[in-house]
Amino acid sequence: MTLKLHNFFRSSTSTRLRAALNLKGLGYDYVPYVLRKGETRTPGYLALNPQGLVPALEREDGRVFTQSLAIIEWLDETHPEPPLLPADPDGRARVRALAYMIACEIHPLNNLRVLGYLGREFGATDAQQAAWFRHWVETTFGPLEAALASGPETGRFCHGDTPGLADLCLYAQVWNNRRFDIALDPYPTIARIFAALDDIPAFRDAAPPRQPDAV
Repeated sequence: MTLKLHNFFRSSTSTRLRAALNLKGLGYDYVPYVLRKGETRTPGYLALNPQGLVPALEREDGRVFTQSLAIIEWLDETHPEPPLLPADPDGRARVRALAYMIACEIHPLNNLRVLGYLGREFGATDAQQAAWFRHWVETTFGPLEAALASGPETGRFCHGDTPGLADLCLYAQVWNNRRFDIALDPYPTIARIFAALDDIPAFRDAAPPRQPDAV
């Protein structure tokens, strides 16, 4: 199966999907876009993904999948090894909850479109946009740290000793946080898990600085 990944090196949603593809051992053609140049707003890209967002995963038969979490779950269903979700319903609910804390509570408020809108429509300076970003990370990272530190299911990774969906989201978010100098000192469990993930080639090779379009 030939896959084409339409993505941006610094996009956290792209990072989490790159790591998932790597974990599954699936190769892909890397197609980069520069978001600030509007390269995902062209007619050609909008024909692939009407939202004009990354990532999008294109299959050799022309089928295009969008939304990183939906793509990751599709990958898990079509390529079940290694699994990214636990086998038991309680475990799956916990992993999804941890993942959604990042993907649904942090990312939608802090993506490039939102930061750009704050600047254009409300005159927010770069410093104010950075303060906005840090606020929403801190609002969720505190509870996320508490959940991971106190959860008996937490192991080397977010849930047990094999990486999964929650780890994909956590790894990508920590990389995104570095753009705004958010330290991990207040979050020792998150820091420990991130370090363990960064030791895994599938994650490390998905990191933003290692992509061909990294600048």
